[in-house]
Amino acid sequence: MKTKNQFFEKKKYIYLSEIFETLGKKKIKKDVKINSICDLSTASSKDISFINNVKYLDILKKSHAKYIISNQLFFDKIKKYCYPIIVNNVLNSVYKITELFYPNALNDGVDFSVSTPDINKYKKIKFGKNVLIGKNVEIGANSIIGHNTIIESNVNIGSRCVIGNNVLLKNSIVGNSVRILDGSVIGKKGFGFFPDKKRNIRYPHIGMVIIKDNVEIGCNNTIDRGSLSNTVIGMNTFIDNQVHIAHNVNIGNNCIITGQVGFAGSSMIGNSVSIGGQAGISGHLKIGNNVRIGGGSGVVKNIPDNSKVMGYPAKDIRKFLKENKWQIVWIKIRLK
Repeated sequence: MKTKNQFFEKKKYIYLSEIFETLGKKKIKKDVKINSICDLSTASSKDISFINNVKYLDILKKSHAKYIISNQLFFDKIKKYCYPIIVNNVLNSVYKITELFYPNALNDGVDFSVSTPDINKYKKIKFGKNVLIGKNVEIGANSIIGHNTIIESNVNIGSRCVIGNNVLLKNSIVGNSVRILDGSVIGKKGFGFFPDKKRNIRYPHIGMVIIKDNVEIGCNNTIDRGSLSNTVIGMNTFIDNQVHIAHNVNIGNNCIITGQVGFAGSSMIGNSVSIGGQAGISGHLKIGNNVRIGGGSGVVKNIPDNSKVMGYPAKDIRKFLKENKWQIVWIKIRLK
């Protein structure tokens, strides 16, 4: 389901011929209007999308996107589901097309429109000292905004929220009864670029961060906005201090994530997942519902529903304990 993007101005449409020209492809016989560039899950038949990872083949088969940017490796696998646009470098091509649709998406470093909040506009909001608010910011009734916090333009915050001190909120939609504790940075650009010998090339992040109702986000967390899709935190999920959530990560409902956990980009976390401190989740993985991940674990592959894992690489906890039983006995002896 698409969420309207209120943060980045998009061209109404671009002709497919312009896309082909930008990518250095031959001219097409029949030109059509393309509405936007989207991820496979949300793309319509009038959008363009891409694939460069075999993990997304099943999603492509269900996608409504008619035109798909890919490379020669995928041509035979995708040609019966779409019109493939074959390029040498998929991500670099996606960057070029995204910039066509969103020409100003890279120019979001600082919102210079922020100013002291208008008390007449936000009558039912309690503000701390030195708060700055951008244009078109909406804040629900009975919310509290802490000292030195910056809320940039077009951010939406629901009712009964508590935003702590020294928080930066940008490119985000926050639900009701959400608590964001001191020092968190939410909605910044993700860590996305193309390495090059002369210079690294940043690519636009046109997604947002969506935080649903009754979420708690601890101190000094960083949550990156999505590149094409959104970064989502599900209802009633509680996140401890110093957690990093990279672009396009989707965390389900009722999850518990303890301190210093790191999520690489585009991982999908199910509902009612618990993750111990300092665990790391690699990118583009799917973690099922009701999963338990032990502290310090390194997750490098998908985990099915109702699993308990631990270790590096993370494995079934019974197997982990069996393989490490002498180390556990030795630690117990040393602690006596």
